[in-house]
Amino acid sequence: MAYVIGENCVACGTCQTVCPVEAISEGAIYKIDPDTCISCGSCASVCPSDAISEE
Repeated sequence: MAYVIGENCVACGTCQTVCPVEAISEGAIYKIDPDTCISCGSCASVCPSDAISEE
C-alpha cells in the first residue's frame, strides 16, 4: 500500500531526500507516485508535519 502526502505538507523536502526509489515529486504539496512507492515508510518517519500516511 502506497503512502500519500496530506494537505498539512509544508513542502520542506525532507521526505524527498530520504526516499530510496525517488517516488516523491516537488510542488506546493509534495506528491508520492503510488506506482513507484515501495511502502518502506522512510518518508513518513522523517516528516516534521506528520503529513504522510498509508493510503
